[in-house]
Amino acid sequence: MAMSFTEQILTIGIVILGTMLTRFLPFLLFPAEKPTPKYIQYLGKVLPAAVFGLLVIYCFKNVGFLTGSHGIPELLATALVICLHVWKRQMLLSIAGGTICYMLLVQFIF
Repeated sequence: MAMSFTEQILTIGIVILGTMLTRFLPFLLFPAEKPTPKYIQYLGKVLPAAVFGLLVIYCFKNVGFLTGSHGIPELLATALVICLHVWKRQMLLSIAGGTICYMLLVQFIF
């Protein structure tokens, strides 16, 4: 079912409003001249690790270690991510390397 022109305009407007709100709201809530609250600083320290923990759980949630390839491509790609991150300490390199490795393993080997 296609959207009408009015629905398309409303959808675009809502997306723009949501994007602008998420971009500018932090600057309005926490201006530069005031100190950042301690709980926000705490969240800034612990949330990145929590997000990566959730990503690891999400990546392995449907892996069958007792069937098929036994999770070998997932484990090899994860090992590569860990090695790249320990070696270079560049998050984007680690993520891209692991993703490319996994896709190549799944497409051409397993």
